Amino acid sequence: MSRPASTVPPGRPQTRRGALTPTLIIVALIVVGFIFFANVWTDVLWYQQLGFFEVFMTENVARIVIFLVGFAIMFAAVFFAIRIAYHARPVYAPDSEVRDNLNRYQVQLEPIRRVVMVGVPILFGLFAGSAAASQWQKVLLFLNQEPFGQNDPQFGLDISFYLMTLPFLGFVTGFLISVTVVAGLAGILTHYLYGSIRIMERGIFTSRAAQIHLAVTGAAFLVLLGINFWLDRYATVQNNNGRWAGALYTDVNAVIPTKAILAVAAVIVAVLFVVAAIIGKWRLPVIGTAMLVITAILAGGVYPWVIQQFQVRPSEQTLENQYIQRNIAMTRAAYGLDKVQETRYNATTNATTGALAPDQQTTANIRLLDPNLISDAFSQLEQYRPYYQFPKALNVDRYQIDGKTQDTVIAVRELNPDGLATNQQSWLNRHVVYTHGYGVVAAKGNTFTVDGKPDFLQAGIPSTGALGNDSTYQPRIYFGENSPDYSIVGAPAGAPHREQDRPAAKEGDGETQYTFTGNGGPNVGSFFNKILYSIKFQSSDMLLSDGVNAESQILYDRNPRDRVEKVAPYLTVDGNAYPAVVDGRVKWIVDGYTTSPYFPYSQQEQLSAATADSQTAANRTVALPNSSVNYIRNSVKATVDAYDGSVTLYAWDDQDPVLKAWQKVFPTSLKPYSEMSGALMSHVRYPEDLFKVQRELLGRYHVTNPDSFYTNIDAWSVPNDPTVQDEVKQPPYYMSLKMPDQDKPAFQLTSSFIPQVVNGNARNVLYGYLAADSDAGNQKGVKAESYGQLRLLQIPPETQVPGPGQAQNKFNSDPTVSQALNLLRQGASAVLNGNLLTLPVGGGMVYVQPVYLRSTGETSYPTLQRVLVAFGDKIGFAPTLNEALNQLFGGNSGAAAGDSGNKGQTPATPGGQAPAPGTTDAKAQLKAALDEANAAIKAGQDALAKGDFATYGEQQKKLAAALQKALEAEAKLEVASAPAPAATAAPTASPSPSATAGS
Repeated sequence: MSRPASTVPPGRPQTRRGALTPTLIIVALIVVGFIFFANVWTDVLWYQQLGFFEVFMTENVARIVIFLVGFAIMFAAVFFAIRIAYHARPVYAPDSEVRDNLNRYQVQLEPIRRVVMVGVPILFGLFAGSAAASQWQKVLLFLNQEPFGQNDPQFGLDISFYLMTLPFLGFVTGFLISVTVVAGLAGILTHYLYGSIRIMERGIFTSRAAQIHLAVTGAAFLVLLGINFWLDRYATVQNNNGRWAGALYTDVNAVIPTKAILAVAAVIVAVLFVVAAIIGKWRLPVIGTAMLVITAILAGGVYPWVIQQFQVRPSEQTLENQYIQRNIAMTRAAYGLDKVQETRYNATTNATTGALAPDQQTTANIRLLDPNLISDAFSQLEQYRPYYQFPKALNVDRYQIDGKTQDTVIAVRELNPDGLATNQQSWLNRHVVYTHGYGVVAAKGNTFTVDGKPDFLQAGIPSTGALGNDSTYQPRIYFGENSPDYSIVGAPAGAPHREQDRPAAKEGDGETQYTFTGNGGPNVGSFFNKILYSIKFQSSDMLLSDGVNAESQILYDRNPRDRVEKVAPYLTVDGNAYPAVVDGRVKWIVDGYTTSPYFPYSQQEQLSAATADSQTAANRTVALPNSSVNYIRNSVKATVDAYDGSVTLYAWDDQDPVLKAWQKVFPTSLKPYSEMSGALMSHVRYPEDLFKVQRELLGRYHVTNPDSFYTNIDAWSVPNDPTVQDEVKQPPYYMSLKMPDQDKPAFQLTSSFIPQVVNGNARNVLYGYLAADSDAGNQKGVKAESYGQLRLLQIPPETQVPGPGQAQNKFNSDPTVSQALNLLRQGASAVLNGNLLTLPVGGGMVYVQPVYLRSTGETSYPTLQRVLVAFGDKIGFAPTLNEALNQLFGGNSGAAAGDSGNKGQTPATPGGQAPAPGTTDAKAQLKAALDEANAAIKAGQDALAKGDFATYGEQQKKLAAALQKALEAEAKLEVASAPAPAATAAPTASPSPSATAGS
């Protein structure tokens, strides 16, 4: 036999055709595989270093096993459906045009038939396995469930059935239905392709084998559908589609019985399909299927609708009464509202002399520093270098200072790599040299300096103050809310320091360098680990730089919230982590919640909406995810060490069954709260996001009578924040105060209520006041009994106590206040209203608002200049809270505020008495200066209207000079009257009623 002549010219080597493409594919797969490996292995290193490798292994093994099970079930179902249909193909078939077309498809498919018959099941198996693996938490909760010891009111089953068993059964049933449908469709298509099912002129021809296949598939589908109908009976108690959550009258009397009927009917029709497969007659299953569809429409849809429209609606309040009661009781239990201590508070609106005498401890602790406004003051006074920064919103905590509890505004000085000069923005500087922040900065919450600055308890570089110094606590902040994405730290013993530690403490001192000595991240010294992390962070510098040595560690995932979320993936983490100096370290304290959307008869609440307020709107705190829950517990308190990033999880609510189940899943990851130190206990506080969710629900669920709940006439709303322009809710505020039933003040988280807002309209009067006790005590492992107690003051509507909006309106519309603030605004300065605090003192409600002044310029910062207070229809306005309260309560409030010791403030002369020596001239100078300022403002505005900018500039200079004279005159006035006792202080401006009524 002769061979065909070669087409390759003589002398040219013959190439292998098609070898390049497979080679490129293999190389690409290797590269992608190694990148995947790099990300997985770096996660392994991260979890191992942190001591939570159990979490990584358990979660990923669970995901892999569930994926494999899901993959195997879908693969097997589709594979055998296709295989059975293929082997059942008819050997002979009549020729026809349709058959000819199918023959062509078969001829084209035949070369790759084996690949398709395996590839299609693999493809569907991958999708199914991935979907199943995402449900790993449901599977693990089902396998490790814990009883609640409480039964639902409809079926009498333990609550754990609904939170841990029913979701799993629903997932399994839904998954198997999907498998049955996909496998059934794959079998039908294969039967059709190979002629077992044919569309003919007289109808559809189906071979005997295809009939049996379809009958078995249909029976399996109907059995699963019947199981799904049966489970739907239990799911009615989780229904949130009606006006109230849970199974209502129509559900109990129509939906639940019909679901049971449909479940039995579906199984009966499934039996008919099996019988039809045996006897070969399809009339009964066809009729049965038609009847099932009709029954589902009539019994499952029409009948409940008829019951609802013609029986329930005319007598809804009567028929739904017991189900509303269930909804109230179960919702309050699910959100921890069933133990709210409710008290009627007959608040007065008449400010009488000495009314604050019983509230002296609360008055002394009233917070004046707004943590949302003084961040710039902290930055200008304590930042020291551009590469440091403070967060937008600081935190409120408390410390024992000289044996007394002191409310404190606190922050840490974090690193800001973007603050480096442009010529310093090198990889080495950003990741090796500038690696950490430095020091805690804290100020007293209830006082300020004479010139309106924060009164610092802890400040400076080196860090010094009442909270400690460099020798008593570790001030370096490697892990924080604004830390760089990654830093490389550590060096062998004796190696020169490379990290910028802190700037010089005083002129002439040198900058200090430092080397991290903790165990804060995986080792990145080996060449292999360098490659892995170079891929992870897409940085070739890491691989080549001399800044990486054999002892180097890489610090990443440095945000405290992110670290807790990674080591406890079953938790929802509070949006605000806060720092505290605890046992010689700076610890970030993070609250974690166990949640569920499956609690029976409990009203669902969307977390992102319930926790939204002016703080989240301004991005000062992190908003919670957009998910709905109807059960929540503050089950975990976590700490993250700011130096080495170590995470400790404490089982705070150790009676929570959901947490108990997760402790069985991850037995070594949580510690009992009995191991918490006394110092840590003293800084635990009631979490904000839980409180926000609870106050949102309490607006309706403070009503426990089902008839009143039905009419909804006593519903409340959280008031909007009157200090911002947008209509967003007022955030809750931490403060130390004594509620009417308490013997001594406690650190509390507080919020107020007004009547329900309907279409944006509401009477802004106070109806309720909620406080959560945040004092957990200071004994090691002992939680104070009072911690977490919710106290609700219900204010009778007839008392007409102004709400926050009305109080703010009083401040804004008062002529004396308005004139003084407008004068300051015209002086090229901005007047900033601080947070509006509400306190139940003096037998009524006192509103307190600090007023800050901020001049123009990049280096300006707010200084506290005045304090506004209100009680009923009266207001006070003075440089200090102490004087403002004295104004408000007839010249003597009966108690001293925290800033009563401040000197150099606006003078106070007892009414009717002669002014202190020297005050008359000072007052005259002050009046003259203010008149000059007013004249300069008017002349400047006239010049501006005429376009005379030169004159306008001159008048602005005169205005500045006049304001300076006014300040000097005021200082003289203050010095002249300094000996006057604060307790008899009279106002600089007489207290005046608001321009608006109190209703």
